[in-house]
Parts: sequence; C-alpha cells; structure tokens
Amino acid sequence: MNNAKPNRCPVYKKCGGCQLDTSYPEQLRFKQGKTERLLKRFCRVEPIIGMETPFHYRNKVQAAFYTNRSGKIISGVYQSGTHHVTGIDSCMIEDETADSIIVGVRKLLPSFKLTTYNEDTHKGFLRHVLVRRGFQTNEIMLVLVTGTPVFPSKNNFVRAIREKFPAITTIVQNVNNLNTNLVLGEKQTVLYGKGYIEDILCGCRFRISPKSFYQINPVQTEVLYGKAMEFAHLKGNETVLDTYSGIGTIGIVAAKQGAGRVIGVELNGDAVRDAISNAKLNKLQNIRFYKGDAGDFMETCADENERCDVVFMDPPRAGSSEQFLRALIKMSPKRVVYISCNPETMARDLDFLTKHSHYRVQKIQPVDMFPHTAHIECVALLCGE
Repeated sequence: MNNAKPNRCPVYKKCGGCQLDTSYPEQLRFKQGKTERLLKRFCRVEPIIGMETPFHYRNKVQAAFYTNRSGKIISGVYQSGTHHVTGIDSCMIEDETADSIIVGVRKLLPSFKLTTYNEDTHKGFLRHVLVRRGFQTNEIMLVLVTGTPVFPSKNNFVRAIREKFPAITTIVQNVNNLNTNLVLGEKQTVLYGKGYIEDILCGCRFRISPKSFYQINPVQTEVLYGKAMEFAHLKGNETVLDTYSGIGTIGIVAAKQGAGRVIGVELNGDAVRDAISNAKLNKLQNIRFYKGDAGDFMETCADENERCDVVFMDPPRAGSSEQFLRALIKMSPKRVVYISCNPETMARDLDFLTKHSHYRVQKIQPVDMFPHTAHIECVALLCGE
C-alpha cells in the first residue's frame, strides 16, 4: 500500500473535495477508529480495506466554467456557498484523462467564440463539463452542460475535441437553463457516439448514461461488493431481495454469482429503467426490478407473508426508515447484508434491529471507497439466532 504523504494540494482549503490532509496510513487509522467507536458494540470491526494506490480513482469528474473580470476562462469547482469558481487543472483523486479533457474543452472555447454561463445574470453558453470513464472498458463520455440549446459551430467543435482526444467514445449536450444547483438538466442531445458508455464491475456489464448513478470508485466497489457476496453466502437456490437497488448493480452481481431469484426495488424511475436494461445486457433471466419505496415494498411483502432468504440493503446516507426496519423484522430473512455509506446512521439502524428482533450482527467490514475524504463505507452481516 502506498505509504507516502501526498504533496499538499494547492487548492485544498478552497476546494473542499478532500477533508483529510494526512498520510494514507494515518487516514486509514482515523477511519478505523471512527468505525470502531460507532460500531464495535455490535461485534468486532474488521481492519479497514484500503486502496493499493489511493489516487486518481474517481471515474466521474465534473467542472464548473466561469469567466473572470479580466476575461480569463476558469474551470473547476464552486467554493462552498458562493458562485466563485476555484480553478483546477488536475486533482489527485480524479481520473487524469478526464481532467485533461476538461482542460482541453476550456482551451477550445475562445477559438470558437463560445462563452461561459454566468450564474448571476443567467446568460452565457457553457455551464459545466462532465466526463465519465469506464475503468475496465476505457470508454469515455463527454457531457457539455449548456445554458441554452443553441450550440454555435457545434459540428466543428465536436470534430475539434475528438481530434484532440480520440479516446472519447460519445459526446452529449445537456441543456440546463434553470436557476438550480443541479448540474444536469432534463433535455439532452447526443452529438457523437451512442450517448452512453459501458463498464464492467464484478464480471457484469453496466450501461452508464449521463444521469446514471454508478459507483465513483470501481476498484474499491469490487472489494465492497465482493465482501457483500461473501456475507450473503449464496448457494444457488435463494430468493434475494435487493432494496434501494439503484441501477441494479448489487442485485445483478448476486443474480450472476449464484442467487436463485433476485427482486430489486428502487424509488427512482430512471434508475429502474437502467436496472432493467442492465439485466438484459447481462442476459439474466433470474432478476426482476420494481419501482417503489423500499419501506412500502417491504411492508407489503411482510403483510402478504412473502419470504426471502437474503436481503441486501444499501440505503442513502440518511439510513433506513423505521417502517422499513420493522417490515424487515417481520419478513425475517435468514441473512441481512447491510451496505452503508454512513456509519452513524448504520449504528442507529443496527441498534434498532438488535433491540427489536432476534437479529445479531455477525461481521462488520469497513472499506475505504473515498481516500482523502472523511467518507467511510461499511458492510455488515446480520443473522437470526
């Protein structure tokens, strides 16, 4: 594992993307200690699994564009609570190819007389640039987020950026003309390629469109999901419920790695459509996805005496609702595999489950998904006694 302390980022205090400015072993000790303080009352916390090379792991990179008073175009991130863009050409946690493409777009703008969007006047052309890269496939998507659908010299600009970066496999124009903090708008047009990229995770292929949720660190995601599958202990005849299923990554991996039948439930309709497409992409016949609130779905299943053997739960940072947890207890699966991006809410939910049911926590494994940040991912196994 890389033990060196990185050179301090020149915009560390302005950017806010990284919160830990210490050596990587010190970061892991900090995260291990925090996880143990919150979760060790349930069972032993395994040593955190860190990255071999904890740099340039983000496969999704986005930058805001801004023109300063002297007319210089800047690309980077907004300082917290302001419309001021901190210029960033390269970042130690972002994909290097993505960073270079963003700089390339910025350098091309003046020659095409393309302006940047002004957050105060709500005028101008380019608001953001988003780049996504498949780490296994090396497919690259470039998304140009514009304040207007009118794109002067569109074909020439696309040709120029493709000549400069021939590795780009698709280019999309996304229009966002609303006064919003959201990067992407509703309307988009494919300017080149398929309009999406694909990547391979845990031996499964996933389609990634501009708005798709996809894990930002695929290297550590394989580690995390590998632990989740190990905890699930699938033998081939289980009925598995994948709650908060997103685009279907966990459920699809389970369906491919030995589950008898998988049911996925997700509230976001776009994510459900992506999940269905991803199941077809992997030629899986043993998985179905449904649109709905995870808590409502679990409650209905419990009321109808539906049974399953394994439940995967991967809730948002706020954790699960009490409704969901009570329905889970009533449904009484043999194993519950809880994947969490927030050990605080995980501790709260595990406390509820162990106090109100026969479930006991058997294993807890933290994984460092986001080096140089304060975020901690954990996977826990609960079994009925």
